[in-house]
Amino acid sequence: MFHHVKDLQFNARVSRPDPRFANLLLEQFGGENGELAAAMQYFTQAFGAKQPHPDKYDMLMDIATEEFSHLEIVGATIQMLLKGVNGDLKDAAEQSEIMVAMNGKAAKENVIHAALSANPQFPIITGGGPTPRNSQGIPWCASYINSNGDLTVDLRTNLASESRAKLVYEHLMKFTDDPYIHETLSFLMTREVTHYKMFEAALNSIQPNFPPGVLAADPRYLQNVYNLSDGTVRGPWNEGEIKGMGKDFNYVESPLQQVKETEGQTKLPEDFSKELKATEKLDKDMSAIKSEEVKQAEPKGVAQWSTY
Repeated sequence: MFHHVKDLQFNARVSRPDPRFANLLLEQFGGENGELAAAMQYFTQAFGAKQPHPDKYDMLMDIATEEFSHLEIVGATIQMLLKGVNGDLKDAAEQSEIMVAMNGKAAKENVIHAALSANPQFPIITGGGPTPRNSQGIPWCASYINSNGDLTVDLRTNLASESRAKLVYEHLMKFTDDPYIHETLSFLMTREVTHYKMFEAALNSIQPNFPPGVLAADPRYLQNVYNLSDGTVRGPWNEGEIKGMGKDFNYVESPLQQVKETEGQTKLPEDFSKELKATEKLDKDMSAIKSEEVKQAEPKGVAQWSTY
């Protein structure tokens, strides 16, 4: 159940019309890294989390709902940036407030021209309002959403999503000098950081959470790191201990030679029978744990989503 409160979560304001920046801001309205994509992603992920992880369901729904509120902030800001362009305001374009904001009729004509050149959809197709499209006019697409049915995978996806959204807001700040818009973008950008830390904490509270899914990594291929380019730099990503796994990276200096000598890694010089047996047992144990986790959470008899 949603209940809409018409007051914005943050008091969005703009100093003056700016159709060009309104077009850029569409990226966070209907773009791949925008608020609509985030809201729908977390909303969708929440369904699969409801039974096995009701606490994470609560978190995902809270953040999804906040993302919808951020979508409203972005949409309201876009609408205010198009002041004087919207058809409903054209009849009032001679009022003193708007005339002052636009510095006269000539400036008003320039604003409308700017809207046309920035995005013809504003005054022609949408009548001067935002629609779920990005700054290039491409309609929002459900393929922007990542929901994999494994909560640890989804949470890692969300960390990346929040990181990208934070970066977009950071870039947007470079293209406006309106102090009010800077305040709004700073708020929205900071909330991305907060959500990142919430998802990070949620992921850490699920143990074990690596590797993603149920099956363990095959010990025959886990440790190899291949030298596949000239001038490879050595670092903690290809030498020393694999963090948290009690194993070391094995740097393969000549991958081509290794492939030939092992007949495509089908005849390895080492005997991994002991490790493979341990992995097989781990797979069975983890499968039972994950399966029971979901089964125990499912209600007996008639399924009912809510309790009243």
